[in-house]
Amino acid sequence: MMNVDTIREYSLTFPEAKENLQWGDDLCFKVGGKIFLMLGLDDPRLCFKCTPETFAELIEREDIRPAPYVGRYKWVMLDRLDAVRGDELRELIQASYEMVAAKTPGKKAYKKRGASKRAHPKQRKRV
Repeated sequence: MMNVDTIREYSLTFPEAKENLQWGDDLCFKVGGKIFLMLGLDDPRLCFKCTPETFAELIEREDIRPAPYVGRYKWVMLDRLDAVRGDELRELIQASYEMVAAKTPGKKAYKKRGASKRAHPKQRKRV
């Protein structure tokens, strides 16, 4: 099971990931200024973005529901940090990061962990 500390450590391993405290006790993790994960500290809860398919599957589970205000954008809220297994939670956090990073202007390199911004030498245009 992941706890607040392990979720924080893991979320900061992504390229350009930053954290800041917002709305009182919510620790927000961002890439390119856009939130990919919200972690409530006083009452440990977790919100993140999902694909429509994953969203539909997750909200059928106990202790998981559409996130307030952003559920229509396929964000879920885990009412308990152990609502999903640790390995599954890591995958869900990574997927949220990748979806948000892919929509960050000029930041396509974040899409996959450690991806290079440069085109492969054979793909570069010759002048």
